[in-house]
Amino acid sequence: MTRDDLDGWVRVRGAREHNLKNVEIDIPRDCMVVFTGVSGSGKSSLAFGTLYAEAQRRYFESVAPYARRLLNQVGAPDVDEISGLPPAVALQQRRGAPSSRSTVGTITTLSNLVRMLYSRAGTYPAGASHLSAEAFSPNTASGACPRCHGLGTVHDVTEELLVPDDTLSIRDGAIAAWPGAWQGANLRSIVRGLDIDIHKPWRKLPRKDRDWLLYTDEQPSVLIEPEEGRVDHGYYGKFWSARAHVMHVLGQSQSERMREKAMRFVRSMPCPECGGSGLRPDARAVTFNGHSIGEMNAIPFAELATELREGADAAASAGDGEAADRIATDVISRVEVLLDLGLGYLSLGRNSTTLSPGEAQRLRIATQLRSGLFGVVYVLDEPSAGLHPADAQPLLRVLERLKDSGNSLFVVEHDLDVIRRADWVVDIGPAPGEAGGHVVYSGPVEGLREVEASVTGRYLFRAASPEERTPRTPHGWLHLRGVTRHNLRDASADIPLGVMTAVTGVSGSGKSTLVTQVLAQVVRDRLGSEPEDPDDSTFDVDIEAVSGAEAFDRLVVVDQRPIGRTPRSNLATYTGMFDVVRKIFAATDEARSRGYSAGRFSFNVAGGRCETCQGEGFVSVELMFLPGTYAPCHTCHGARYNAETLEVTYRDRSIADVLGMTVADAAEFFSDSAPASRSLEMLRQVGLGYLRLGQPATELSGGEAQRIKLATELQRAHRGHALYLLDEPTSGLHPADVELLLDQLQQLVDAGNSVVLVEHDQSAITASDWVIDMGPGGGDAGGTVVATGTPRDLARGDGATATHLAEWLARADEA
Repeated sequence: MTRDDLDGWVRVRGAREHNLKNVEIDIPRDCMVVFTGVSGSGKSSLAFGTLYAEAQRRYFESVAPYARRLLNQVGAPDVDEISGLPPAVALQQRRGAPSSRSTVGTITTLSNLVRMLYSRAGTYPAGASHLSAEAFSPNTASGACPRCHGLGTVHDVTEELLVPDDTLSIRDGAIAAWPGAWQGANLRSIVRGLDIDIHKPWRKLPRKDRDWLLYTDEQPSVLIEPEEGRVDHGYYGKFWSARAHVMHVLGQSQSERMREKAMRFVRSMPCPECGGSGLRPDARAVTFNGHSIGEMNAIPFAELATELREGADAAASAGDGEAADRIATDVISRVEVLLDLGLGYLSLGRNSTTLSPGEAQRLRIATQLRSGLFGVVYVLDEPSAGLHPADAQPLLRVLERLKDSGNSLFVVEHDLDVIRRADWVVDIGPAPGEAGGHVVYSGPVEGLREVEASVTGRYLFRAASPEERTPRTPHGWLHLRGVTRHNLRDASADIPLGVMTAVTGVSGSGKSTLVTQVLAQVVRDRLGSEPEDPDDSTFDVDIEAVSGAEAFDRLVVVDQRPIGRTPRSNLATYTGMFDVVRKIFAATDEARSRGYSAGRFSFNVAGGRCETCQGEGFVSVELMFLPGTYAPCHTCHGARYNAETLEVTYRDRSIADVLGMTVADAAEFFSDSAPASRSLEMLRQVGLGYLRLGQPATELSGGEAQRIKLATELQRAHRGHALYLLDEPTSGLHPADVELLLDQLQQLVDAGNSVVLVEHDQSAITASDWVIDMGPGGGDAGGTVVATGTPRDLARGDGATATHLAEWLARADEA
């Protein structure tokens, strides 16, 4: 592989996207090239912002004159020249909230084949009409259940929520969902007028009366006689059942307070009409190998191939096997790729909202492997994210198959094992943000060993490694016994207090269920607190016994969900630091002379913002037959503010200039402002110094969102014993940044708190005091605590985690 062979190289000249410093580089094709460097060094700016963006621009230019007219609006990468660039496909860890109608089956397109299988080769009830493939889809008018409209879930009331204390009578307020004051008294009078005993405890009322009071749609009018002290004349009162009242408030009330109260009586549940399948009865009645399509969608991939093969064989025996065999064979071959990627625990019906970014990306990789494309560049965004080291090996084999099919792989990656397997490595740096953007090294992996400026090289060849600590001694334990939820089946776990605990295991083994769901809910119940995130719904944990949860004064769950759903939410607004910045600008002489308050410097309210884009900084561009995109606002050019607001400066910088600063740059700029400096320094200490203050929440990875939440929590002063629960906090971090994050977590423990983290990163596991390993497999093969102990203890055992941890510690000992 030499640069003289120009046909086999992508040549980049003068790349200046984001923080890239006029980069010139030749990158080989037809091999796996890994782009690495510390977080924020510019590797994604080169791989995605320059190479993929240019390939996309060329594609737009080739397909539609209308698109060509808008290219300047859509934007091209800031680069002088790129030659030798084939068509590119991006497989990114997509940001934002996926659709509630999207499933594993729709992402992989396997659902299309399975619906066709049921349509062509399903077993129909006697006399039933043949159904088209669309009739087996909950996302079509012909297939969707009329009750839940194909969603499979409904939001409805339950008796337990409506009547939390069944020892009370109606007179004493048993039906908690009914309104108070005069309206509540009116309803009680109506019930009494219907000859229902309002003084008897709820539990002793006849079941038919209880159901009618809670659920009926009838609204009889009842004559209410005059009552002393309440009404001095008779009137007709209209009855509302508890459910009718709640639904009326949610549908009609303009009072946010009343709506919030009504929501307390509503719970999301499987649709009672379709059983959660989202389908009409005629589609649910068709079977294949004895399973309805709803049941087939719930079968894990590890078992699905067997079911399909048995069904195809049975159809062949019945003389109707050609269609079944051809479709089933195609589905099985696609499922085998998913099994190779370690996703055997997933099922077709698994909702995409429950998938980690890494799982969703691997599903798209599997789909591409079957696409048969040749001669394209696949640009991948940390495909190993969220993967146990044991699952990373199958992923690498699948990537090899993509390469062997005649394609090029450009992979942005931090995982050292993936970097070692690359044919070529491009190291960008040497530091994040403005101190990065240079090509530190480009060449075969082994050559990185001699590059002193490479931070990656120091970790890759073990010259630098996180310090192994002497494990702390727990000062107590939280015991969970007989836990059942998802794939946890009568599981038990002991969580040490006052230490850092890593919960490990292969993908799908039950780690997140145990930590961020069961453990969080148990402690939340003991504290009598509600979830901080309104999207967190409480649930009843099926658990036999709990002890030790009373040790905590506070619970902090730091997950990877976005810090906001729209581009208006960003790092500066979420942390509260932007409030400080706006006050600083409002205190300037120019702002005072103009009468500008801090509100003037908010891009979310009228006055200071640009009204063309409503403070968004960009406008929507429709491309007719192509997907819509966004372009910088032609009035403010992305600044978000109007010209008058931008004339006010602080140290020669406008408010828009501040939003464009990185955390590291802003920390220096606001070093004399204690509130702003504290917030910025904490963000820098968790490895986020490279992020821009105004970077939209929708552009942040799950790992970045989680670390922003952690930094926001760390800047608050708290006392007492808190339990911190984190879900893969090292995701998306370079090993050097992992050290920064681990140092912050260790300080939390040193301050008297307990930290429990779901983790795959070997350095994070090694730095923990205690390890709880889940498994032994994923899905139904997991859900059990298979090993516990210190990292050294665990490394001496058996299993996937023990094997890789032992290898890691051995390399550390050699170094």
